[in-house]
Amino acid sequence: MNTNKQAARGLIDLEAYLYREAHLSTARRRVAAFTEKAVGLTREQKRDIELWYLEEQKYMARMVTEYVADSVGAVEAANHIRFGRWLRGTLIATAVITVVTFVCTAVVVASVA
Repeated sequence: MNTNKQAARGLIDLEAYLYREAHLSTARRRVAAFTEKAVGLTREQKRDIELWYLEEQKYMARMVTEYVADSVGAVEAANHIRFGRWLRGTLIATAVITVVTFVCTAVVVASVA
């Protein structure tokens, strides 16, 4: 892996980390606001709700990420197959055009001589 690819991968990882932290920060604020409004909860119950909610948010984010990665992988595989077919067709067309050109050239040269 070259330096540019490593740098790009590092930026992607950094972006993912910052996005995840921003999402979790927002989730923390939402659950804190919810538990403040809830009447009759003990401190431990509020903490348990906050932990459960944050874990649920992490799980959902992981599931969405896996879904997106699977979708991207499927699209890349389909594009790879499509490009291979296009390349094979182009190669065959080029070979046919080359053979026809040589045959036509041979016929013209033979008719002149």
